[in-house]
Amino acid sequence: MARLMALIGVADRERARAFYRDVLGPVFGIGSPAIDNFGDQFPCGGGFIRLTALPDAAPGPHPVLGFQVDDAAASVAALGARGVAMLIYEGMGQAPSGLWTSPDGAAQVAWFRDSEGNLLSLTQQR
Repeated sequence: MARLMALIGVADRERARAFYRDVLGPVFGIGSPAIDNFGDQFPCGGGFIRLTALPDAAPGPHPVLGFQVDDAAASVAALGARGVAMLIYEGMGQAPSGLWTSPDGAAQVAWFRDSEGNLLSLTQQR
């Protein structure tokens, strides 16, 4: 059996570890990390999030990690309470909270950045 592992490059390992552990952890059920000489591995949803320290790590324009949630509005509110701002994309018709509802109404999605500038998302399928 294989388990999924998301690999995310981070420039500041300590800052990223604190963000994933203390900010995202309580909202998305991310567990305590296993720490080795090269990165931090967090258990999450039957798989892992691996933060790898890379001195030249730079965030890209597309999401590197997404969370499937049961209640998008509650997740957005919980992240907001921890200081995480949702991104608003001009012309997408998002709610003031940052939530976007797909044209067919089947999903709600919000986007935000981690401490290193990596683009993340959360999605509720209806």
